[in-house]
Amino acid sequence: MLLAIDTGNTNTVLGVFDGERLLRHWRIATSEDRTSDEYAIALRQLFELAALSPELEAAIISSVVPGAVAPLRRCCEQHFGVETLVVGPGIKSGMPILAENPKEVGADRIVNGVAAFERFGRAEQDLGLIVVDFGTATTLDCISPRGEYLGGAICPGVTISADALYHHAAKLPRVEVQRPPSVVGRNTVHCLQVGIYYGYAAMVDGLVTRMKEELGFAVRVIATGGLATLIGEASTTIDEVDDLLTLEGLRLIYRRNRAA
Repeated sequence: MLLAIDTGNTNTVLGVFDGERLLRHWRIATSEDRTSDEYAIALRQLFELAALSPELEAAIISSVVPGAVAPLRRCCEQHFGVETLVVGPGIKSGMPILAENPKEVGADRIVNGVAAFERFGRAEQDLGLIVVDFGTATTLDCISPRGEYLGGAICPGVTISADALYHHAAKLPRVEVQRPPSVVGRNTVHCLQVGIYYGYAAMVDGLVTRMKEELGFAVRVIATGGLATLIGEASTTIDEVDDLLTLEGLRLIYRRNRAA
């Protein structure tokens, strides 16, 4: 079995694959202070709750939190005894990166692009992709019809923006990010939810529309991340939602490096 770990600034998503089949997946809080022993305890408990054997064959890690990589790698290698790949320079992704400085592109964005192109783009010769990831930051990444990473956009995430309003506006409450009952809010809570929910959907739709005009080729828009399903319901440009796109990308990258 393969353990795939995607460490974001807010959450770490873990998945266990048996071949191409995702057996289980979990989401835990990201912490740079967590030790390799603490990760091992958490993982063993998750395996036990899922009635899975902790016997792994390999692990692969994608992280945008540098301080979390070393303890996660030690956890996999010392506690589970498996070879562990870390997505970064020197790893074979199979996707040419045409950004000005490829080293600046977050590992999660490349992993998402790899999975999206394999699933949605490879079969259609003239179709490109835009991948929208609703994470701590909301990112949009453009993939050419030939499977090349072209670049994209980074925006403040939905939750970050909602928290900023709460912390910097004395009379505004903290609200849950959810679909409001109407577009015209009738009270403060609903007004905030309208701005957050429909505002972010409109932002994504606006950026996607401008990107389509600039790219000059047909694209399919894929959304992923913790809030993808929720915000995707209000979007007019998102074609597909896949909450687990990053885990699938990690599986593909591991397979490509093992084959190499």
